[in-house]
Amino acid sequence: MTVYSQHANRGKTQILATYQGPGGVESSTVTSLATSALAAPIVDALNRISALTTVPVSVHDRRDRGVAYYPTKHLAALTDLASRADLLNGAHSLWYEYTCLELHQALADLDDVLTAVPEPIRIAINAELETEARQLSEALAEYSEGTFVPETEGRRSWDFGQPFVTYDGGVDMLSGEARDQLDRLEEGITPGEREKAIANLRVLATACCRFPDMLGGLEDANLAIFAEPYDSDGYYLSVHAPKPGDDGADAWDVEIGRWVPDDPNEDYEDCDSATGSAVVRCVLPTSPGADEIADLLNRIEGEPNLLAKWAETRVGGVLEGTRFVVTECYDD
Repeated sequence: MTVYSQHANRGKTQILATYQGPGGVESSTVTSLATSALAAPIVDALNRISALTTVPVSVHDRRDRGVAYYPTKHLAALTDLASRADLLNGAHSLWYEYTCLELHQALADLDDVLTAVPEPIRIAINAELETEARQLSEALAEYSEGTFVPETEGRRSWDFGQPFVTYDGGVDMLSGEARDQLDRLEEGITPGEREKAIANLRVLATACCRFPDMLGGLEDANLAIFAEPYDSDGYYLSVHAPKPGDDGADAWDVEIGRWVPDDPNEDYEDCDSATGSAVVRCVLPTSPGADEIADLLNRIEGEPNLLAKWAETRVGGVLEGTRFVVTECYDD
């Protein structure tokens, strides 16, 4: 329920916490650092943590046309290191467990950047997380149980439906659109199918987060990764997890495709519009791990022309350097 920012002050860079207080919008200093370069990744991680913690308890769970609340178990992870493992073990819903995964990553990112700062700054940041977790927990108790919380100086206000965070939390999957897309994937599925879909989503998201600058990314609505490296001559790669429910595929697959100009007289580099067309497909006999998918993305990021080479593989052949066997060719 807090927005973080950095500001220059007397030769140093302050990290400020801004929030709704009893008298309106207020700010307080979290800590000061020597340079903006040190402060920037801390501010980024704190904003993600604030949003990923606050948004799930500020919106309704409307799956199955109901009106319910999301769990609050993730709040403990802000102050209790042992509780972080629980962020990766739940099966509540695709969207909520995705937020928990992203929160786990944001906390890990914060740990990493704090290794480069002095101990007093680490203490100040941890104290800020404790303040955020405690005051949000107290506000939730007041909202759901009627527990009275006095409006003291520095008190951070929270209102259901109005989380005070950066726009959409600064995280795409916190948007209402992303939540609706993931909710639709759950329609009519069993608890077992949901648990399996959540596990697959964790694999995809974990692999994808290692390549934040790659053109493409995780497609929530399709439980897939789309990757189109620069200088790939119009070739792209997609990795699909099985979709939950009776209508979805029951196996993972890797597909190489290519953009085909809508005007046959134009080259891909000069065309105004193009349509994606599958070239080869590999249906996988077993589920891949996040490391295996990340290795695949790493290979094409470092060697984009590899996609064109893989696209020439025939049925029964193996994509060079992988274990993926081509099961379908669409240009034969």
